[in-house]
Amino acid sequence: MSLSLTTTTKTRPLAHLALHSTATCSAHATVYGKCILATYTDVSKDACKAEFAGFAKCLRDAV
Repeated sequence: MSLSLTTTTKTRPLAHLALHSTATCSAHATVYGKCILATYTDVSKDACKAEFAGFAKCLRDAV
């Protein structure tokens, strides 16, 4: 049994977000992930704020 993309996106918004975010925001996610990886031992407020803002904007634009 296979669901069409339209049915999936209407009934499963998280699946829709995941599909679009991985297809269009992988570069932004990579930059954000590298920042988190580089600073996880010395956590400070807003350490990766710019990277997260870019990733979040990409996600909003993708959906």
